[in-house]
Amino acid sequence: MREDSHAKRRWRPELGSVTLSLLTAAYLLALTNASFWSKGWQYLNGKPASFAAIVAGIACLYAAICVAVSVKYVMKPIFAALILSAAAGAWFMDRFGVIIDLEMIRNAAETNTAEASHLLTPGFVAHMLGFGVLPVALLFWVKVRHRTFFGKLRGNLAVIVPMLLVAMVAGLANARVYVATAREHHDWFETLNPFVPMATAVHFAAGQSAERDVVAASLGEDARIDDAPPARRKPRLTVVVAGETARAEDFSLNGYGRDTNPELATKDIVYFPQTTSCGTATAVSLPCMFSVYTRDTYSHRKALATQNLLDVLTHAGINVEWWDNNTGSKDIADRVKERSVIEGGDPAYCSDGECQDQVLLDTLDRWIGSVGKDTVLVMHQIGSHGPAYYLRYPEAYRRFQPDCRSAEFSDCKPEEIVNAYDNTIAYTDHILASVIERLRKEQDRLDVAMVYMSDHGESLGEYGLYLHGTPYMIAPSQQTHVPFLLWLGRDAKAAYSASCLNAQTQKPQSHDVLFHTVLGMMRVSTGVRDPALDLVSSCRQGGELLSSN
Repeated sequence: MREDSHAKRRWRPELGSVTLSLLTAAYLLALTNASFWSKGWQYLNGKPASFAAIVAGIACLYAAICVAVSVKYVMKPIFAALILSAAAGAWFMDRFGVIIDLEMIRNAAETNTAEASHLLTPGFVAHMLGFGVLPVALLFWVKVRHRTFFGKLRGNLAVIVPMLLVAMVAGLANARVYVATAREHHDWFETLNPFVPMATAVHFAAGQSAERDVVAASLGEDARIDDAPPARRKPRLTVVVAGETARAEDFSLNGYGRDTNPELATKDIVYFPQTTSCGTATAVSLPCMFSVYTRDTYSHRKALATQNLLDVLTHAGINVEWWDNNTGSKDIADRVKERSVIEGGDPAYCSDGECQDQVLLDTLDRWIGSVGKDTVLVMHQIGSHGPAYYLRYPEAYRRFQPDCRSAEFSDCKPEEIVNAYDNTIAYTDHILASVIERLRKEQDRLDVAMVYMSDHGESLGEYGLYLHGTPYMIAPSQQTHVPFLLWLGRDAKAAYSASCLNAQTQKPQSHDVLFHTVLGMMRVSTGVRDPALDLVSSCRQGGELLSSN
């Protein structure tokens, strides 16, 4: 009797390896691929036969793959990895419209714990428990019945071969339709979960290994300051504020209906309303902004293999510093002085490894009096980084209410999300205006200027998208249209033609101009400066910089 009771307690359902493989494939297709199927139905509108064929073809392909790996001691770990990966991918793709491409994975890999924690919401945890952990627990609970080696080989091939044939016939019969649709809608197959994201992750890991030993080649060693000796003029200080996730569409300077830039509107700035970014994520845009390469010629490997703007400035004898209130400089500041303002930041503005941008102003107050030579300071904001927008601004800047007070967008109404985001823009407006005021106070002893340019924009629900990182080819303007402005102090302003600078604001601009424009502002002559991308030197009252070519 005791043995029967013990046997009942140990009872486990038993399935054949092929049956379990088919159930796993069905689970992945039915419950973790909502984005792929919904996009397919939308993009193949009017072609139900083509949609039915791709359903059948991909179902057979998934089944063949799962059966192919149904090897004893291996299949359960592989299926568990597929299920957990698919559950995580489905959350971000279905909830935010995210495409998990190479640059999205790079951006995720380069984030920090504090930033990542905002994505690990209670909703995400519940989703992973229900769609990841529970199915994996059931997977390991089930007892798998395996055949002998040759029996398994025959049985598996009896399933795999017909499945592959069906998939091939379904694909070839509608190949023209699928190719044309995928060419027009590049995001479609990017959402095929989990195999496409996992393949991309493997590609990224292989690239990381290959890039580990890359050494940056020297750039602009001929750089020199084409100006009067320092003893006969004021030291020049240019502050470059690298913005985070600010979209031009929500800048009142850019025509937005809300007054999100009340302080900058009172400053004598030069604003460029038609500026586009190099990428849609920090890991791409930030290095591209400071590189000599244009968006059309830029690549991550090129950026690693070539020195950047900060190095060229250093070659010219200019002091360069990078202050970071974000996730680091992405290797841009590897060869100059870099400091994190988060460490030791005022608890009034800092918690859980993150700080509001006031810490940049506090650090500037303690530092600016020590500037005694030509200097470029880069201040990297946390700006408007989501989804926890409400953490990016203090209570005094809750101008637009009710604002979303959660990193879980499903807890908030769409207008509350927009309100919270717009509050971050209003706070960035205050930070930039405060930098200008601090520079203005130093005009008697320094020749001062400020440049502000955001790395990329943000989606707030338009087209069903949230956050950023959409592949550039299909990214909406909300993620690529960014704010860009200059402020020139008394001496710098006198050196330039206002009408000439204003004429530049009427032209489309991009991240491509930052490298060359900062060199121009600092009067650096070098063969790597492109006059066509330098917005200021041609407007100088004394004429264009000399070229060292």
